[in-house]
Amino acid sequence: MTREAWIEAGIAALVEEGIANVKIQVMAKALAVSRSSFYWFFADLQDLHRELLDHWLCKNTSPIIERALRPAPTVTKAVCHIFECWVDPALFDPRLDAAVRSWGQVDAAVRGVVDQADDQRVDAITRMFLRYDYPEAEAFIRARILYFTQIGHFTLGMRDDREMRLRLLRPYLLGFTGRHATDDEVEAFETLMRRVQPDG
Repeated sequence: MTREAWIEAGIAALVEEGIANVKIQVMAKALAVSRSSFYWFFADLQDLHRELLDHWLCKNTSPIIERALRPAPTVTKAVCHIFECWVDPALFDPRLDAAVRSWGQVDAAVRGVVDQADDQRVDAITRMFLRYDYPEAEAFIRARILYFTQIGHFTLGMRDDREMRLRLLRPYLLGFTGRHATDDEVEAFETLMRRVQPDG
């Protein structure tokens, strides 16, 4: 048994059942270990809660910021970099994001962490738009539209399949940036999406 195994069990419980069911006894049963082994790795349940939040921040915030900072010749290509997070589950876990947001509805401290993460994500995307000479206010609004549209998409559980998302790629890029994507940019993203979502 490892600390990482307990964290993974906590994440699974959080995603499947919500924070109210992230309980030591429940996780111990799932791991087929004694309840007391939890305390080899954590001082208490709050200690695990902090680890779950840290995991979420690393898993779901860091990739967005990294891709927003990634150089690109055009703003539409830069937005495609961010879109990678929305289509590749290795970069962003929508169910984990929704679970942490639900947790924040019942825990003010967690809500504060969520709000701070949203601000960091929007700030990174705003700075991306600024690199392509958008006025400051417009860059901020475009960043909010791009980011919160996708978060809302995940939160509402919308299930557009891969082919629909690819059909809508050009108009989404135009809507988010006001500029037309090149054929090469669209084809490159289509190749990436088919690779990370082989089953559509």
